Amino acid sequence: MRHLLKRLLAVTLCAAMLCGFQAPPRKDRHFYESRGDIIWELPLERKELALTFDDGPDPATTNQILDLLKQYHAKATFFVIGYRVHEYPDIIKREIAEGHEVANHTFNHVYFQKGIKADTIQREIERTDRSLIELTGKKPFLFRPPGGYYSDVMIDIARKLGYTTVLWSWHQDTEDWRSPGVRHIVNKVLKNARNGDIVLLHDYVSGSAHTVKALRVILPELERRGYRLVTVSELIQDKTGELLPVSK
Repeated sequence: MRHLLKRLLAVTLCAAMLCGFQAPPRKDRHFYESRGDIIWELPLERKELALTFDDGPDPATTNQILDLLKQYHAKATFFVIGYRVHEYPDIIKREIAEGHEVANHTFNHVYFQKGIKADTIQREIERTDRSLIELTGKKPFLFRPPGGYYSDVMIDIARKLGYTTVLWSWHQDTEDWRSPGVRHIVNKVLKNARNGDIVLLHDYVSGSAHTVKALRVILPELERRGYRLVTVSELIQDKTGELLPVSK
């Protein structure tokens, strides 16, 4: 019986090869980048970086970060949590008034891991979408899933809702969420800085000021090196020459 099964399998494989059978594509980073499904980074000739801040806003740190960004004429993208938008609307308004970008990071910081339901994914994105539109009158167009967890289902839902999914440069994950120390964050950014990087930082880390302190070193040094700090949308435009849709 075992020999018969082996022969049947061999015949099946040979038939598939003769019919031009091709194995399904490997769904790795290259697969999603080549289709334009996810952005990790946008290599450029010009010296530009995008600083991104997740999980805010937070009154203890976001305003300090905004002060530093203003001091060094830097722009950033804030991937915000919906329920915190409701708690600190004035900080969101300040981010926009000072030329920064506000983007969607779900309503409750839900990880879209295996087994998550499609309606949960859609609800998490839509609730923050509505919150930001109601507060600012503008629709956000960038989405980042918490923890970087993504799937085909999530990508499809985000796209249908008008979003581009943005993660971060693998060499620019500062891990500041775990409070690794100021020097660790500084070294991660400065030793790995490349044109077109998308840097992952957080403006809400409970009980930690490491990110703010690190920025006091990072920002003047990037300025000294000649880097222009822009929003992710500006980085996309400078890379592709195309504007994201105009907010309504």
